[in-house]
Amino acid sequence: MQHQPLETPRILLLLPTRTYRATDFLDAALKLDVEIVIASEEAATTADLSPRQWLVLDIAVPSVATQTILEFAETYPITAIVGVDDDTTLLATTASAALGLPHNPVASAKATRDKYLLRDTLATNSVSVPAYQRFSIYDDAVEIAQKLGTDIPITFPCVIKPLSLSASRGVIRADTPAEFVEAFQRTTKLLHALQETTNAGGDCNPDSSGHPSQYLLVEDYIPGIEVALEGILLDGELKVLALFDKPDPLEGPFFEETLYITPSRLPTDTQAALHHATAEAADALGLQHGPVHAELRYNEEGAHLIEIAARTIGGLCSRTLRFGTGMSLEELVIRHAIGQPVETLQREQQAAGVMMIPVPKAGILGEVRGKTQAYHVDGIVEVNITIPIGGEVVPLPEGARYLGFIFARAETPEAVEAALREAHRQLEFVILAE
Repeated sequence: MQHQPLETPRILLLLPTRTYRATDFLDAALKLDVEIVIASEEAATTADLSPRQWLVLDIAVPSVATQTILEFAETYPITAIVGVDDDTTLLATTASAALGLPHNPVASAKATRDKYLLRDTLATNSVSVPAYQRFSIYDDAVEIAQKLGTDIPITFPCVIKPLSLSASRGVIRADTPAEFVEAFQRTTKLLHALQETTNAGGDCNPDSSGHPSQYLLVEDYIPGIEVALEGILLDGELKVLALFDKPDPLEGPFFEETLYITPSRLPTDTQAALHHATAEAADALGLQHGPVHAELRYNEEGAHLIEIAARTIGGLCSRTLRFGTGMSLEELVIRHAIGQPVETLQREQQAAGVMMIPVPKAGILGEVRGKTQAYHVDGIVEVNITIPIGGEVVPLPEGARYLGFIFARAETPEAVEAALREAHRQLEFVILAE
């Protein structure tokens, strides 16, 4: 099914109700001469945004949602579908394929949403990966721990990961058998709790055989510095949009990301190796079109892909990026989706960065102090507390949300990092016991 190009492109934005990204993507779309259609799980969210048209979709069931999109497109032809985060990647791909729009292979999108399938696909296509194995959340952790390094070719330290959660949720490093048992049981407890919530909502059936929520990935720990690469695939060629340094060590037992600073201060040859590793992984997965966000590590053995997703950077972190004469990442992505050229666009020269404000302990957010002082730190451009007063806060590995985001711009990456750290020192979060 394919339509003739529209005089005014019509973009379907897939915006889950819980996404941070709605405002930034809508602002970007409104700057362009496009018609916007919002798709979300609830009419109330889309009504608040007041678009000209909207769809209510079950994003968790791509086959059903795709049929709804096809029926809508019969009356209102769609130029491009843009998914804004992990929850929408598979639907955006499936629906684009059904409409005959540019897209990645559906199998490629599925591989980026399942950490075991990702490792398996890379290994099958001769991309180096750490030793890994998938286990059921019902397996005996003690028995597995006893076999590590012998019957199971994974050694300590190792990392336990849920297959489809993002932002390091449920990811735990274990250095000993005892730590492994504790980590395995803690992550399975989290997945059981998420299953109960999902079943109560009636959104899907995670109890079905093979569903990612039924399994954990265990793999060798990869030491080294960690970076994030933001890119876009243009007919299979990877254009790097930004490389972010992560100055804080991410060595576990939990992997709470805090600082992202760009441009990278790494040597040119190291950056080239990270670019190559990302491009190699994208090619092995069959990714061809649209944004990619990759997490990598670099050590004396070279660059190692940790994860790659067919989407842009998460949270509000994209606000660190500007292209050309001030274009946002979201606008760049939409321009590419509707067929406009983006090959020559480059990130601005000024250094920029973001701190994802970590949650120090569980409880209820009672008060945020020092926000004015944080704003007055030289280089700080935004302090955005995203959890409301009275809202529940949960630290990693169980938590899914940061307290907020701090943004800075300066002449050098060093100045950006210093500003972010100083602004964070000015903030005090009063967290009350539940």
